[in-house]
Amino acid sequence: MTDDREAMLASITGKVQGVGFRAWAWTEARELRLSGWVRNEPDGSVTALLIGPARSLAAMVERLRTGPPGASVSGVVTSETRLRDEPAGFTIIG
Repeated sequence: MTDDREAMLASITGKVQGVGFRAWAWTEARELRLSGWVRNEPDGSVTALLIGPARSLAAMVERLRTGPPGASVSGVVTSETRLRDEPAGFTIIG
């Protein structure tokens, strides 16, 4: 990962499964040129690994706070993370 790119995990809670959240997040992340992934969690939340410039990460977090039509986001918690290898592109993994 280059020095201008950061990585974070985001946990999104609320009504975020069954509303197209992962497909929407994929579109938003690609628009912001972020790498990483998004997945559903057994507890009903969604987790996303986001990798990119700080400005793009901040923009994505703001978008996650709203979500797609039909979603009702109650919270977004982020934490910085370190990676050995950066995934290519942005994918839905589960």
